[in-house]
Amino acid sequence: MRLHFPDGRGSYDVEDVIKSLGSLVTGITDPQAPIRPLHASFYDFLTDKSRSRDFFVDTSSVQSDLAFATLRVMDSEHGLRFNICSLESSYLPNSSVPDLKERVKECILMELSYSCRFWGAHVKSTSFESSLAKESRMFRKFAAKFPCTPRIVAGHVENWPQMEKIIHANDMVWLVAMSPDGKRIACGLRDGTIQVWDIETGEALYAPLQGHTSLVASVAFSPDGRRIVSGSADKTVRVWDAKTGEALGSPLEGHTSYVWSVAISLDGTRIVSGSGDKTIRVWDMETCEAFGAPLQGHTAAVLCVAISPDGKRIMSGSEDKTIRVWNMETCEAFGAPLQGHMGAVRCVAISSDGKRIVSGSDNTIRVWDMETGEALGAPLQGHTGSVLSVAIVSDGNSIVSGSSDQTVRVWDAKTGVVLGSPLQGHTSAVSSVAISPDRNRIVSGSADKTIRVWDANTITGKASVATLQSHTGSVNSVAISPDGHSIVSGSDDKTVRVWDIETGKALVAPLEGHTRSVLSVAISSDGTTIVSGSRDSTIRKWIAETGEASGILEGHSDYVRSVAISLDRNHIVSGSDDREIRVWHIGTGEARLLIGHSGWIRSVAISSDGNRIVSGSDDETIQVWDMGSGQASGAPLKGHTGYVLSVAISLDVCRIVSGSQDKTIRVWDMGTGELLGAPLQGHTNWVNAVAISPGGNRIVSGSNDKTVRIWDMQTGEGVSAPFRGHTGPVRSVAISPDGKRVVSGSEDKTIRVWDVDFLNRHQPFEIPALCFSSDLTHALHSASSFLQDSKTSAPSGPDEEGWVVGPEGRLLLWIPLALYSSNMYAPGNTLVIPNNALQLDLSRVAHGTSWHKCRTQ
Repeated sequence: MRLHFPDGRGSYDVEDVIKSLGSLVTGITDPQAPIRPLHASFYDFLTDKSRSRDFFVDTSSVQSDLAFATLRVMDSEHGLRFNICSLESSYLPNSSVPDLKERVKECILMELSYSCRFWGAHVKSTSFESSLAKESRMFRKFAAKFPCTPRIVAGHVENWPQMEKIIHANDMVWLVAMSPDGKRIACGLRDGTIQVWDIETGEALYAPLQGHTSLVASVAFSPDGRRIVSGSADKTVRVWDAKTGEALGSPLEGHTSYVWSVAISLDGTRIVSGSGDKTIRVWDMETCEAFGAPLQGHTAAVLCVAISPDGKRIMSGSEDKTIRVWNMETCEAFGAPLQGHMGAVRCVAISSDGKRIVSGSDNTIRVWDMETGEALGAPLQGHTGSVLSVAIVSDGNSIVSGSSDQTVRVWDAKTGVVLGSPLQGHTSAVSSVAISPDRNRIVSGSADKTIRVWDANTITGKASVATLQSHTGSVNSVAISPDGHSIVSGSDDKTVRVWDIETGKALVAPLEGHTRSVLSVAISSDGTTIVSGSRDSTIRKWIAETGEASGILEGHSDYVRSVAISLDRNHIVSGSDDREIRVWHIGTGEARLLIGHSGWIRSVAISSDGNRIVSGSDDETIQVWDMGSGQASGAPLKGHTGYVLSVAISLDVCRIVSGSQDKTIRVWDMGTGELLGAPLQGHTNWVNAVAISPGGNRIVSGSNDKTVRIWDMQTGEGVSAPFRGHTGPVRSVAISPDGKRVVSGSEDKTIRVWDVDFLNRHQPFEIPALCFSSDLTHALHSASSFLQDSKTSAPSGPDEEGWVVGPEGRLLLWIPLALYSSNMYAPGNTLVIPNNALQLDLSRVAHGTSWHKCRTQ
């Protein structure tokens, strides 16, 4: 490494320097071993000029030297090169290369390994130098040599990954904390240990800190970064050396129940702890003695504590649903408790100016004025589970929250508006969030045993350019115009929208008028009228061409979940949570009631001859009605073991198809009401939507399992693999009049158009296409070598780790899950709305045993 320092500053014999330091450092006898101080105090001595004087080491100068050296090592003759370990095929995971460890040892020198891992940290810690910037030409040169790799051909930069890395912990993560320099993460785990990680490399800095005898519920770094304080269910508080991981002194004892939270004052002199014993205690950091009597006042467990920047006040949140402010010196409460939350207050944070308190509870976040104790504005709402952790960005402009709904959200602190989409990736409750001092990173810890590091700049940046051209809430319903040229959608954002099915562009301004979520939409057979049903209990009519409102139908007393229009355009049928079906005359607005179900009406459909209505209900039955008389035609159809969420009628009026909470689809004979064949099984969650192709030979379904499936009506078998691409439950599906396209709407706020011919091309002895673009010329080149002439369908998207995996576990490429989840084309998509979705060109990708061809000489 030293040979690559600038100006020849490293051209000395290191042995002359270290050979006499055996009592201070390790590694002096083994040239392959790293040199490390035996005790952290030696490092402190060398970097403190007032103490070391002539032996002073200027770390800023060293950072610059190492920045140059790492870049030069990677660009040297023995530096980075393609396929450095001579792997024979790109399809093999590391675990399938038996001698990989030996290859790595032989081919990757220690200085190269170090350079690849730490060059970023050294460059970041170095002030700008033009000579250093020139060294980065290596990256441009390296990238230019690989033309036969995946290329992004469409999509906006807002869709670049928000997640930087995932760190896997040994057990459930209860709380994460970041060191003041932003370089380390500490986490408390369910197994009673504390782990400390390097944020750049994701590697553990030392063995887990052991001493607690039960779960570690809270950790905090001291302001100087030298100590870690932890609180545990073993009723104790402990102090640790942050560099060595050694315990400092005896445990702090006094609490008689779990210690749920700890905090350290900004001057580093006081520790505050909150406990299940309903008290708060203040401790002296140096002596570990309790300071004064316990703070008493809460009537239930104290779940969280925080200290104001000036060190004069303590904030506490409790299971008694209140927040209290205390005087640090007198241990007396300031004023009355802050009340407003409807559940236990699980987290509190204080702004850097000490003027605002932020708290999390139930599903909401509240902001309070520190002086007056008054709530500032309405609660921040958006999480669908308890808010378990909050943090405030140092500039006070943003709030970060983690929830049991498995997401992290970022909020504008002044307006309370969510910035960007929720950060998704955790598979269990997000128990803790933290923000780096430079505001560039968010760290989250979860019960899924992972810590995730997110790029805050991609989240809090400017709103997506597509915001005005997309729904801002769940897409609950979709319909296709009779000419197949446009899509109508209804959303939780209270609007109905009309889109061009080819381009994804909005054809008219949003149709606004509903005061709550739009749950269902339908379009008339001549394409002139749109009808929508809403949670506001109303049905609205719209002129399709202009988007103008043309009427409102009132009468239901609860959510209108489903609407349908008769083929002759004379009637609208609606189903509601008030357990009523209404048949409206489209001209006069007069309604007839159909009553018979004992549960919410989830779905209604009208036969093509206009003679019958079919309804599905939470009472687990399907009912056929006579349109003319309004009477039930026969007994209810029974068989589902859960809510009937969707019904459809074949064009020839011979069959009814239903989808249910019981994860199945059933096909019924319209005339006899008998079940035809066995239930269609394959979905792993609720079947929210079903549709029947115009020819009657295909069924399409959408589910909470985030997939769209196509089934053969006659056999009940799935046609190829499910369509995967949505990152939220699929709420609605529709089939184009020519049967060639399927449209789906999802809780992920997107609409996707799928090519049914994509499935038809995948016939026996025909190699399926693998394409992440709307343009089939971007499909994978030479797919046969990847699929090895497999008759199974092509992968429909990356697996849970982000890998596109073929038969027998062959790996094609890795797509960061955050990138894929953000808004990206999936195999089979011809369009994604909003139309800023990322698309990949795989047409020139060299893979398998030919992967050496991806590089040009």
